[in-house]
Amino acid sequence: MQSPREYHSFADVRRALGHRPGALDDVRLFDRLDWMESLHRHCFADVPLRVVHSTQGQSDAWLFLLALARGRLEALANYYSFAFAPVFTGAPDPAARRAMLQAMGRHLRSSSARMSFYPLEDCAELRWALGRAGWWTVRRTMGGRHLLSLDGQDFATYWRARPGRLRNLVRRKGRGDPFTLTIHDRMTPDLWDDYVAVQARSWKSVEPEGGLDFLRDLAERESAAGRLRLGFARQGGQAVATQLWTIDRGVALIHKLAHDKAFDARSPGTLLSHAMFRHAIDQDRVTMIDYGTGDNGYKTDWMERRIPLTRVDAFNPRAVNQWPAAVRAMISALVG
Repeated sequence: MQSPREYHSFADVRRALGHRPGALDDVRLFDRLDWMESLHRHCFADVPLRVVHSTQGQSDAWLFLLALARGRLEALANYYSFAFAPVFTGAPDPAARRAMLQAMGRHLRSSSARMSFYPLEDCAELRWALGRAGWWTVRRTMGGRHLLSLDGQDFATYWRARPGRLRNLVRRKGRGDPFTLTIHDRMTPDLWDDYVAVQARSWKSVEPEGGLDFLRDLAERESAAGRLRLGFARQGGQAVATQLWTIDRGVALIHKLAHDKAFDARSPGTLLSHAMFRHAIDQDRVTMIDYGTGDNGYKTDWMERRIPLTRVDAFNPRAVNQWPAAVRAMISALVG
């Protein structure tokens, strides 16, 4: 195994991929190079990038990190990221994965005092490797994701199993077809203008810095690949609710919802969700729907399973100034 290498720009990462330029494209959305590059460009442009790369045989491991402050690193992820993890290519076996992670942990320990990783679905492998590399690690459960596994169900079967209050709401609010519901797999400038207009009238009207540019970049990329599902509820031609979904390897990902708060009482967002779920299940034939991070109460009506998300903080024992923070994190983990 070669010693880990480090890159500080995505141009350097692409050069390092050499004869395998697509290696970081044939992975899930949140591990893809274009996702990481866009997230950094739009949401973390002023934060230095550190990408650590390890190889063993024909396999590779990658860690995409942000250098928030001197000696402190954090996962390249934010509220748009459903999950974060080291990215592996070349199908390494478990022993090779652990070896590459351990090597990267040793490499990072030489220059870093503290690292934080969130949101993690499964942290056992990463914690083991960092521990073997000499880091103290603390694991804390923080929030979750809501999932729906279809197991071959059609929409009618799925819908019969929803809570009565949700089915009754859709039936009452949908009488007379008060809204025109459309779902688009191609993005156009006019559709994006409508999306932005709904967002501006939504209770979520303050989008985090860089958020709209990041979402437009995502919508354009997924549109070009045929994976975009951009839904609208309209009244009299005016968009009053919108949802941005994508399809990734048979999984429908719900990225962003918004509706005009002036229409709260008429539930255009709920009616649009009904149409979006039906389209994903009966037309896209997805195997799973993922509602993303956050424990919003309404998600439980639509989904059937919650998985916990984990934060791992790693402290370098040599950095004495980090000991108090390590103790506080350990106490927080103990008291929940």
